[in-house]
Amino acid sequence: MLEVEVKHRADLSKVRERLKSLGFSLVAAQEEVDIYFQHPCRNFAATDEALRVRSAGGRAYVTYKGPRMGAGAKTRVEVSAEASPGIVEVFEKLGFAAVARIRKRREYYAGDGFSVSLDLVEGLGEFVEVEKTVASEEEIPRAVEEVRRLASALGLGEEVRETYLELFLNTFKPGSQ
Repeated sequence: MLEVEVKHRADLSKVRERLKSLGFSLVAAQEEVDIYFQHPCRNFAATDEALRVRSAGGRAYVTYKGPRMGAGAKTRVEVSAEASPGIVEVFEKLGFAAVARIRKRREYYAGDGFSVSLDLVEGLGEFVEVEKTVASEEEIPRAVEEVRRLASALGLGEEVRETYLELFLNTFKPGSQ
């Protein structure tokens, strides 16, 4: 599956009200801690990939994010699997180095085939992510148009192109990328 996503800085209280008026439903709200790893033999910053372990509610989820595709919005292959929280130690024993630990409070909303996340990211601020998942590359242009249309309907301004990892590293570890 391919994920088409746009991210914006926003006032979450205003977006929350707009989501409700558009018929979106709150699916979940939780604290999340994302640990990003560097491969021992490959520079993920150079290949535009990411390996993340997300801890939330006593569970762990491993996600591989492939390189961004030139589709006008952040579009990439994502593969996720649930794992034991011990997966962090497994990666470290295999030589993967944790490069960032990002904490956030996230609210998940769903409606009309979209997923919208309202994020309060520790040290970085408030963000909204509008996402749509598609099965093929042919569907990407239409999905990009649709996520941007929803972002506009939510009153979101300029798009943030960087990932949370890039924002974190640029803010807290200058020169790390």
